[in-house]
Amino acid sequence: MHLQLRTLTTLFVLSLSLHAAHAGPGAHGPNGEHLDQAAAPNTSGLSRLPDGSVHIPKIAQRRMGLRTLIAPETDAAVTVQLPGRVVADPNASGLVQSMHGGRIEAGPQGLPVAGQAVRQGDVLAWVRHHAEPFALAAQQAQRSELRAARELAEQRLKRLESLEGSVPRKDIDAARIEAQSLAERERGIGASLAAREALRAPVSGVIARADLKVGQVVEPREVLIEVVDPTRMLVEATTPDVQLASQLAQANLLGQADVQLQLVGAARSLRDGVLPLTFKVRTRGDAVLAVGQPVTVVAALKRQRKGIVLPAEAVVRSPANESVVWIKVGAERYVPQPVQVQPLDAHTVLVTQGLAADNRVVVRGAALVAQIR
Repeated sequence: MHLQLRTLTTLFVLSLSLHAAHAGPGAHGPNGEHLDQAAAPNTSGLSRLPDGSVHIPKIAQRRMGLRTLIAPETDAAVTVQLPGRVVADPNASGLVQSMHGGRIEAGPQGLPVAGQAVRQGDVLAWVRHHAEPFALAAQQAQRSELRAARELAEQRLKRLESLEGSVPRKDIDAARIEAQSLAERERGIGASLAAREALRAPVSGVIARADLKVGQVVEPREVLIEVVDPTRMLVEATTPDVQLASQLAQANLLGQADVQLQLVGAARSLRDGVLPLTFKVRTRGDAVLAVGQPVTVVAALKRQRKGIVLPAEAVVRSPANESVVWIKVGAERYVPQPVQVQPLDAHTVLVTQGLAADNRVVVRGAALVAQIR
């Protein structure tokens, strides 16, 4: 009897489990889950294998836009990277300063702002001079004395002119000259009491910096406005190698494909232990540089070394912050390879160690491959 009861209980449990495994459409579990839907398997196929390589199916390769290249070994110029900054061309830039100081007044077009285009000679602002009280009182007293002297001279001139013919002509001319001289001196003193200085643009270009407010009191020789020509810039780089300038073949800016550099010259004295090198900037397209912007100069030397030239986007960083490239070793398998590189220009790099001439390297989409986990 007990044996039959245990057998019936076992059959009942098995029937329940089979009913859950083969639930009909719309069946739900105790927590509201759908029992008629199987778990969707991961069909993407993208995976990172234990050895660090990745598996990428063909369809995923096309979707990611992967491109590979077998790059031969070749000779390329040795390059060095130099820290630098953008500076204004002294022949195409200028500073606006006040000679005597005073209070700022707006110009004909208002006060200038950074980025505003100006032409040489434009009045950007006015500086109203204010003399000290003692000096101002002395000027006003001198102006009053000159006014009185002028009036007396003009009255004397009128009397002499009324007696023309009975007085010598030279006395009349002397009185006229004296009256004119006193009038000019009076006008000069009067103009100095209300004098203002025009702040004019020294060159045509764009205002790089303007530190002005209406009513601001400025000191003499204080730099108020800086004007630069954005089409004429220089890059000043520094190097501890005093022989580098004679070995330089060409130079460009790292990450600035539309900027070319032409060496102007190297200084003949060290500054803070390094030698300044000056380059003229030539831009193409929409390249924009700002005065004071830090840049990295890639200087190509006349020496050559062997390596494999690759696009810069082919080199990515590993989790250990190493420079690596991805090599295709099978139809759907890619392996990371640590390499040593040196930049050649804004687009290409030279792999000096880590690659062989028969390696098929990922040159497009390497960053996407590196993100696969």
